[in-house]
Amino acid sequence: MATASKTVRKARKVSADVQVTREERAARTREQLLMSAARVVGEFGYRDASVQRITADAGMAQGTFYLYFESRQALFDELLPHFGLHMLERVRERAHGAKGFFEVEEIGVRAVFEYLYENPWFWRVLNEAEVEAPKAWSRHHSEVTRRYTKFLHRAQAEGEITAYAESELGTLAYLLIAARDYLYVYHLAKADSSSEIPESVIKTYVRFLRHGLAGQASPAESPAQHVAPSALKASRA
Repeated sequence: MATASKTVRKARKVSADVQVTREERAARTREQLLMSAARVVGEFGYRDASVQRITADAGMAQGTFYLYFESRQALFDELLPHFGLHMLERVRERAHGAKGFFEVEEIGVRAVFEYLYENPWFWRVLNEAEVEAPKAWSRHHSEVTRRYTKFLHRAQAEGEITAYAESELGTLAYLLIAARDYLYVYHLAKADSSSEIPESVIKTYVRFLRHGLAGQASPAESPAQHVAPSALKASRA
């Protein structure tokens, strides 16, 4: 009795090109959801940044969201660290080839303000994260502080910062990060969104940075005039 032969079909292999295309498409979709979430949080805040609003901004069905994130909070926990790294990458690109702490720092602060000006939603994503996405807030600040402190250690090792002990560099990192934050709030978040931070503000920051870390400013470089104690008393009267 003849036995029927079975045809064994070989598993269809997905070409490397097709696989890369799928991975790229998935990465683009995920990035679009993060970008839309950032815009929605910037406009409505975390609490009112619903999945419906995020997917509507992205032009996707709500079901697509859950293919990439388990929940709305899971996305929020990635949002600030994700775009925080985008901002730090902007700084790295702009500072490429610069020499010395102070030159790199001036380029860096300009790059940060440039990024914040171009992406006004970032400030709300950052500020509200402390309450609405504390894991993300902690990750972001730890990374920023780690990089800044490492930068200061390198500058100290190269003899550019001599007035501070190694144990003080972490404090310096926090001071300089806070200075940037408040300059941004005052000159961008509170101002017309069409106006950039004035050049004079950046120059003042850089002068403070250079002479606060490296020594006293010469009289010719300092725009502030000495005010006599008697004048101060008179102004308070």
